[in-house]
Amino acid sequence: MGRTEWLRATGWSYREMEREGLTLPVIEAHCEYRQPARYDDEVEIATQAARLTPVRIRFDNRVTRAADGTLSAVGYTVHAAVDTAGKPRRLPPRVRDMLPFDVAQGTQSGSRGVA
Repeated sequence: MGRTEWLRATGWSYREMEREGLTLPVIEAHCEYRQPARYDDEVEIATQAARLTPVRIRFDNRVTRAADGTLSAVGYTVHAAVDTAGKPRRLPPRVRDMLPFDVAQGTQSGSRGVA
């Protein structure tokens, strides 16, 4: 959800990206649960993105409860850029130009959702 909103905020939807022959399957995921978010709790997801290699991107996420700002979880996912045949391909320039190499200096956008 966070990465989809991040992409949308850059002016490109995931659907458009797929139409252009690029997908970003998850190849690694990590999550540390800190405090619970219960059903019907509204949560905010802050997402940072960074380019790891010419064909890999990492999204760092922080999930907080909207009502009180409590940090519920932190984590990240790593994605490989692949074509429609599933073969690795370089991230297109429009994506590369938006992303720093250093995860700690990623661009930030947020999204809201319900747990």
